[in-house]
Amino acid sequence: MNRSKLPLIAAVAALLGACDSATTDSEPAVDAAPMAKAEAPAAADDIVVTEAELAGNPLVGSWDTNFGVPPFSKISTEHFMPALKKAVLELRAEIAAVIDNPQPATFDNTIVALEKAGSSLNRVALTFSGLTSTERNDELSALESQIWPMLTREQNKITLNDDLYARVKAVYDARESLDLDEQDARLLELTHRNFVRSGAALEPAVKEQVAAINEELSGLTTSFGQNLIKATKSLKIKVTDEADLAGLSADFKAALWDEDEKAWMVGLDRSVYENFMVQAENRDLRKRLFDGYTLRASEGDIDNGPILIKIAQLRAKRAELMGYKSHAHYQLETRMAKTPQGAEDFLKRVWAPGLEKAKIERAEMQELAGDDITIEGHDWWHYAEKVRQAKYAFDENDMKPYFELEAVRGGAFEMAHRLFNIDIKPVDVETWNDVVTAYEITNSDDGSHVGIFMMDMYARPTKRGGAWMSSYRGSWDYDGEDEVRPVITNNLNLTPPPEGDPTLMKFSEVETLFHEFGHGLHGLLTTVDYTSFSGVDGPRDYTEFPAQILEHWAPEPQMLALYAKHFRTGEVIPPELIEKMQAAANFRQGFATTEFIAASLLDLRWHMLSSAEANAITNAREFEQQILNEYGLIDEIQPRYRSQYFSHIFAGGYSAGYYAYLWSEILDADGFEAFREAEDIFDPEVAGRLKKWVYESGGLREADELYRNFRGGDPSIEPLLRGRGFPVDTDT
Repeated sequence: MNRSKLPLIAAVAALLGACDSATTDSEPAVDAAPMAKAEAPAAADDIVVTEAELAGNPLVGSWDTNFGVPPFSKISTEHFMPALKKAVLELRAEIAAVIDNPQPATFDNTIVALEKAGSSLNRVALTFSGLTSTERNDELSALESQIWPMLTREQNKITLNDDLYARVKAVYDARESLDLDEQDARLLELTHRNFVRSGAALEPAVKEQVAAINEELSGLTTSFGQNLIKATKSLKIKVTDEADLAGLSADFKAALWDEDEKAWMVGLDRSVYENFMVQAENRDLRKRLFDGYTLRASEGDIDNGPILIKIAQLRAKRAELMGYKSHAHYQLETRMAKTPQGAEDFLKRVWAPGLEKAKIERAEMQELAGDDITIEGHDWWHYAEKVRQAKYAFDENDMKPYFELEAVRGGAFEMAHRLFNIDIKPVDVETWNDVVTAYEITNSDDGSHVGIFMMDMYARPTKRGGAWMSSYRGSWDYDGEDEVRPVITNNLNLTPPPEGDPTLMKFSEVETLFHEFGHGLHGLLTTVDYTSFSGVDGPRDYTEFPAQILEHWAPEPQMLALYAKHFRTGEVIPPELIEKMQAAANFRQGFATTEFIAASLLDLRWHMLSSAEANAITNAREFEQQILNEYGLIDEIQPRYRSQYFSHIFAGGYSAGYYAYLWSEILDADGFEAFREAEDIFDPEVAGRLKKWVYESGGLREADELYRNFRGGDPSIEPLLRGRGFPVDTDT
């Protein structure tokens, strides 16, 4: 999920927040989620909605549902456009009231008024974005192409309006004389910064060019994402001979069975792909699946290459118009890395030991495979698992009976209770699918309401891939009397088990659940009064930290004793299995590090291009290969995301920011050291600081200050390197 500096922008930004581990962003949603055009709020005659269109529309008016969740059971696709049009008209009236106010600009009549504007649009847009991610159909896909350009124009009618910016600037210029508390001062600072970084201070002719680029990007990023969904869902390998599935576990094989097809159907959903590449003995089938995955949306009728080149060119041109050397320079200005060079230098420091470790891993696999084959990309997952079993006598499938979904979820909830003094209990609210489970979060001390949390754990054809956190409602408390609390969701794509069977998870999936739960808690525990910087707020290279740090609890023996119990016998996971898992924890770390950093470097280089350099690119795959060759990536490893299916950066909010996961690992590895130093993974003093300065504070202060307040100092990279099993150079 993406967030931006105005609530209405935040809502729309949620749509295209592609994240295999969801996040948010403090940058303006200039193309991560469409909104743009450079004109003053126009008369309403270009958007018309009739009473007949609104009659009986469940998205209009108050929602008579528990805790204000959307009335999912009553919503149809045709309800969205009329409701959004009405919301846009309401927004225009609210913005016009700010601009036309005859009184001098003040914090309340300008900054707070802007903060409150667009509440209806927020509500409907967040609902639309949630359903397009989880219950997509052809009608919703078609509607996206209409809705996001429309809302793009509305955003820039706000952020590029001269009269409105003049009022914001007047309040900002007078900030030293205003009696503002910390939250008020932060809202003023971020509102002004958002206007400036959206182009409000540019010359009129330049504003028009920026607005036109934003609107074009809106359509391109939407098309990129839709193409990727089509390409991912279109490939299915039909297997009719069970002998071809040699090596697959019984539960995985059963999950692949399609009764209608009377065959096993193997697709490109990430969990299916990874399991098949690890388990399948059939090398030809592994190659077919590998090629299908890595060549998605890169050829034939579905080719994202020309689209992503145009996106890179437009972003580079926009950055140039706004006075930046590149899109990456623009993006990183407000992030912890500060500059593209700072991000690249960091990545290269971890790249070198990771690549060397990957070469050692390749040699080990080749030795095991012998002379019969030469290890290639489609062999890596499979032979890596064979090496792991040989070196550590550890088979991940032996662990799965101890990681049943309900027990794992209960363990995560118990962790949150012990760390943050909250209770999580099932609650009866409407959901968008019968598989979704819903919970109310309350404070343990007084039972006060914290928020609503919903979990959608299973893959299905209507749902996009990956794992992410999103929001159906933010939080705010403008006057201290009518506090509104969040409605947050977590989404995974676990393979559904056969009916009546338990959902057994790989440990990597357990870690993903803990990760997304961290994002969810970041959204739920906020104590910030203003939506703009409450919850999951902060620069991209910080917002993964609250999610990633919770992954550290998952393998701790004290935690495993709480939730890792055999689904049949209730036996706690044996110590010898834990020891094997810990011994193998850094296995394949060379591959994991290399594939991730390769994608991160690729992202940076696409967005470090000047406008002239971007315009010279004609073939996306050739440019990609050129970059990877420069860094010395070995042929057997593909970037975690190749350009044509890199939705994080070409359809989501991670452009020039995919490195953030690894950057945040500096924070989470160093941050968990605080609990180790306290010799208690639930130490109440450390947990209290973590809750106050990370989960509750949102974007109240700059990210490095929030971290220092929690940890007592700046983070060190050494815990990250040690955690990955890499040598620590004490001289750097």
